[in-house]
Amino acid sequence: MTLKVVIADDEDLIRAGLRVIIDAEPGLRVVGEAGDGAAVLPVVRRERPDVVLMDVRMPAMDGIQATRRLVALDDPPKVLVVTTFENDDHVYDALRAGASGFLLKRTRPDDLLQAIRLVAAGESLLFPAAIRTLAGRRPRAHVPGIDRLTGREGDVLRLMTRGMSNTEIAAELVVSQETVKTHVGNVLAKLGARDRTQAVIAAYESGFVSPS
Repeated sequence: MTLKVVIADDEDLIRAGLRVIIDAEPGLRVVGEAGDGAAVLPVVRRERPDVVLMDVRMPAMDGIQATRRLVALDDPPKVLVVTTFENDDHVYDALRAGASGFLLKRTRPDDLLQAIRLVAAGESLLFPAAIRTLAGRRPRAHVPGIDRLTGREGDVLRLMTRGMSNTEIAAELVVSQETVKTHVGNVLAKLGARDRTQAVIAAYESGFVSPS
């Protein structure tokens, strides 16, 4: 199955470069582009991509608001933020809005392609140190459901904030991957989180995990 990708960036050169890299990879295809956030929604509705590569700083409508609109669709694509600066507060806001992760524009082509596949498969793409830094600049907030986590679900959430996969969490806790998958599902359900990224942000914002 070919994964369909839409690129949203206000720089023509960036879009062109990303298109060349993606279209050269078997199983991936760029099906549309947008030069600002306001133009992304109609492209997505028309092309129904699996993944949108989203710049956060664009004219007319930034990537944060565009992401918020995309994830509200009935069958939303995965959003992967592509940014210049990892410590940009706009990145954190885009993750809060529903993006599944972020990459730096200086990322190697092979890592970009792997990231697209991971996000399309439902995985989150996080850089734990960068998320901790960004979260540390935000005030604490009440997160409904955080106090309903069991002890083991809390253990799983803490390991998720470290960027661990289900396989790594299973090895750390000496349980099966199926058990971890069940705990992750319970964590997401109790926090009302769309994916692991949203759960990690909730852990930091609630103070359940300290950014320090």
